[in-house]
Amino acid sequence: LRLWDISPPVYVGAPVFPGDTPYQQRWAARIGPGCPVNVSEITLSPHVGAHADAPLHYDADGATIGNVDLTPFLGTCRVIHAIARGPLIEWSHIAHALVDLPQRVLVRTYEHAPIDRWDGALAAYAPATIERLAALGVLLVGIDTASIDPADSKTLDSHQVIRRLNLRVLENLVLDDVPEGDYELIALPLKLVSADASPVRAVLRQLPQ
Repeated sequence: LRLWDISPPVYVGAPVFPGDTPYQQRWAARIGPGCPVNVSEITLSPHVGAHADAPLHYDADGATIGNVDLTPFLGTCRVIHAIARGPLIEWSHIAHALVDLPQRVLVRTYEHAPIDRWDGALAAYAPATIERLAALGVLLVGIDTASIDPADSKTLDSHQVIRRLNLRVLENLVLDDVPEGDYELIALPLKLVSADASPVRAVLRQLPQ
């Protein structure tokens, strides 16, 4: 069955939210006389690349990513195109693709995701859109931008809807090559027991016919 890798590359210089910790790497050991292995040390924000937010990210008393249920991050999902429809993804932008909706929804907003630069004008979810998706039984929402809220938001209204309704979120996906339709999502966060988020290697797998 075909796989789509929907994770952006993570590398030195990969774009991050302004002020966040970028990806950095150094070699702790290199293959050579007396050393049979390469071993590296990395430093990064858990929000670098494709990532899953934990409730702790937007709720002072929320669960860490290592303590959330994994169920929302694995299973049937629908990719919906709402390309260049921002700044907020409204219900009307996705209404064409909501029949028999699975429990996971990923929205594509870019024609080509900016994997090499920060986009301060990123598209985000309208809070009401998330409310209505949750009412249809959705457990997880994802997007191909760095946040489900506008980059300059100080109230994080869509994150607060996620908090109140106990949904999960994936951000910074790359959906450039993914047609609209249903897939199996596999995007498990690491068991980081005290972290507010985790990188994921997000992939979509073709559903059996």
